[in-house]
Amino acid sequence: MNILLWHVHGSWTTAFVQGPHSYLVPVTPDRGPDGRGRARTFSWPGSVREVPPGELRDAPVDLVVLQRPHEERLATEWLGGRRPGRDVPAVYVEHNTPRGDVPLSRHPMADRPDLTLVHVTHFNRLLWDNGTTRTAVVEHGIVDPGHRWTGRLPRAAVVVNEPVRRDRFVGTDLLPALAQAAPLDVFGMRTEGLATHLGLPEDRCRTADLPQARLHDAMAERRFYLHPIRWTSLGLSLLEAMHLGMPVVVLATTEAVEAVPPGAGTLSTRPEELARAARHYLAEPEAAAADGARARQAALERYGLKRFLDDWERLITEACS
Repeated sequence: MNILLWHVHGSWTTAFVQGPHSYLVPVTPDRGPDGRGRARTFSWPGSVREVPPGELRDAPVDLVVLQRPHEERLATEWLGGRRPGRDVPAVYVEHNTPRGDVPLSRHPMADRPDLTLVHVTHFNRLLWDNGTTRTAVVEHGIVDPGHRWTGRLPRAAVVVNEPVRRDRFVGTDLLPALAQAAPLDVFGMRTEGLATHLGLPEDRCRTADLPQARLHDAMAERRFYLHPIRWTSLGLSLLEAMHLGMPVVVLATTEAVEAVPPGAGTLSTRPEELARAARHYLAEPEAAAADGARARQAALERYGLKRFLDDWERLITEACS
């Protein structure tokens, strides 16, 4: 099939495009949010083809994968008037938890009999008011980076984009206390100046923005992975850390409580308990190795790439039938 989708979430798309189809990704001259084209820091197969909007009018498209509300309008315009869900089969993938008045958060695709609303976690489907729209859940899948953990550096790895701007959403306010238990290496976009913002010495909160291949190696050198995020769907970096064989120290919010089984690390709503676990892993590298091995096994079983692609194949077949 020819599947049209926008490059919105690099990590999720990296897994999705491992399927057996051809993937048409819009590209614009400025490579802005609506036309990023192929990823430059992720490894995508040759089946992903960049397509300028002007070439989509007559392109054979079997399925449109929408991920943002305005993409429905773009697709109709760029496909020469063909409407997703009516003239071309369509699904809408919801990556995010709702914002605002959460118990009453109505999804922008609620009450749509012409498409399927696909959530990436069961928590998301539970929290959104989907109306009468048919819903499905396809949990994340990860391209296995391999068991790389060495834990040779007695530091915590944290992966988060824009920690200053996103602040309490991603648990930035929790980092000063946690940095007292273990020095932090925070990886992600726009992390520069974080230590100064938090009033921490540079050696207790270092930052870097690395491409995925280098990021995985850097994460695996740290003793454990710290996930202090309060409100997110389910951070793919947490699942990647588990695949790497890292023990995880996780704030017990949203879907994280389903992703981290006993023996794979520490899961708690109490920051002081996370700090205790951090000190434990720094002092006991053998315990870190054992918990990391269990974390990897759990991640492979639940968030393996084959299961993810099989789930999507079933859903694509239903949507296009």
